[in-house]
Amino acid sequence: MLFYIISTLFTTYTFLLLVRVIGSWFPRFSQSRLMRFVAYYTDPYLNIFKKVIPPLGMLDLSPMAAFFSLQLIQGIILTILR
Repeated sequence: MLFYIISTLFTTYTFLLLVRVIGSWFPRFSQSRLMRFVAYYTDPYLNIFKKVIPPLGMLDLSPMAAFFSLQLIQGIILTILR
């Protein structure tokens, strides 16, 4: 049961990160209420990686590092719970 709950939380947060990244490509959409909600919960996590990995011109690689780290943390936690 705990395994399922934690897995669902990680999946939900990964989805929110994906929505945040895709939403950032559309400036008008980024001002919507939904995107403000998503940004409120995802930007603190993404900002950790933006401090470490500066953007390369228009290309920001920090979300890729954030996704990778989240998957790594999820794998470690779920392996421990098994």
